[in-house]
Amino acid sequence: MPEGCVIGVDLGGTKLLAGLLDEDLRVLHRVYRLAPRSEDPEDLLGLVAGQIRELLDGGFVPRERVVGVGVGIPSLVDRARGVAVSTVHQPLDDVPVRDELQDRLQLPVALDNDANCAMLAEWRAGGAQGCDDAVLLTVGTGIGSGVVANGALVRGATGAATELGHMVVDFDGPLCQGACTNRGCLEALASGSALGREGARLAGQRPGSALARLAGEGRPITGVLVTEAAQAGDRAAQEALERVGTLLGVGIANAMNIFNPEVVLVGGGVSDAGDLLLTPARTEARRRARPPSNGARVQRARFGAEAGMVGGAVLAREDLA
Repeated sequence: MPEGCVIGVDLGGTKLLAGLLDEDLRVLHRVYRLAPRSEDPEDLLGLVAGQIRELLDGGFVPRERVVGVGVGIPSLVDRARGVAVSTVHQPLDDVPVRDELQDRLQLPVALDNDANCAMLAEWRAGGAQGCDDAVLLTVGTGIGSGVVANGALVRGATGAATELGHMVVDFDGPLCQGACTNRGCLEALASGSALGREGARLAGQRPGSALARLAGEGRPITGVLVTEAAQAGDRAAQEALERVGTLLGVGIANAMNIFNPEVVLVGGGVSDAGDLLLTPARTEARRRARPPSNGARVQRARFGAEAGMVGGAVLAREDLA
């Protein structure tokens, strides 16, 4: 790809984050929106395109300096055709996302799974830089994952590999989220959505807690709210994070045993909880994984909740070169 700026887009289950990045992956400007609650893919793609145009037309750099767009979506992706094959949290099944956006924007577009994009960002410029074997778990509305093995990003035969959020960690566990019909998936037990449910449960059991007070005020008990309460010292909220972190550690142990990585990175919005989440996750992972794999580092992703956006920019540079 010629020198110039690129736009990276991270479309999640509840958020849409887009950024304008220069050749050194410095973010020049970013735009955040809540993702729409719509069953119409046209509405969703319209919002994505509008957010990209906001960056193109905002005067941050001359438009002609923007040479491409990389988009990460929460979907299994047929990269050869640029099609979202199946999506748990957004209405994008069998939608030709790449071509639709290229037509709307008149710019080259690269498309991949959002967690693969996040892994690209961490591998090229973040916490997995220099590693030939690494795992990333993006913990947000759901749990996405990306894996580098033997120096290559693992995508699988049809682009559906490394869906670690849908490994079963509890045979008789709760139903998973969205379009997943399985039970006891890691996503059902250790995502931001699961953290909100655990916080709501503890709010009901601990009438003197900050969580109970917030629930009594009519505040929805979300993962973000639980994290804020825990960081402010609420013990019930801290216990919710301990529980979710421990369950996340079970999934991390499985990933350690399967991939023998040098590092396991945790990104996504729930990683904002820092050690309140990661300490129990590390403890459980090292207890359950077999040596020497249990010696892998477990740390927060460098780019945190922006890894998917930065990875979209990396994807554009590498795919559209």
